[in-house]
Amino acid sequence: MTILHTVLGPRIVVAVNGDLDLKTAQPLRDALDQLIDRYPDKNLLLDLAEVDFVDSSGIGVILGRYRKLTERHRTMSLAGVKPALRTVLELAGIFSIIAVVDSPVRKEAEQ
Repeated sequence: MTILHTVLGPRIVVAVNGDLDLKTAQPLRDALDQLIDRYPDKNLLLDLAEVDFVDSSGIGVILGRYRKLTERHRTMSLAGVKPALRTVLELAGIFSIIAVVDSPVRKEAEQ
């Protein structure tokens, strides 16, 4: 898994490449927590355009960061969610609490 980030205006854009599973959950959690703490006035946009699989560990990371940001009066959104991933996230109830943007922002994040 690779994790790239950039700050664009009022948000931290984090582009993830690889599966979100038991093996990658802790490194992603640590990276996101560091970014959330480093930029205390920024919201988080998680670009999942290059993620093909997520399990309960990955969902836990997403929900945990959402809770952390909400407690700090900040927002989290997702972008670039592929159809297979969309189904899993819908079943987990993610879409009822976290905003989802249809188009990925990866190109914007790489600039």
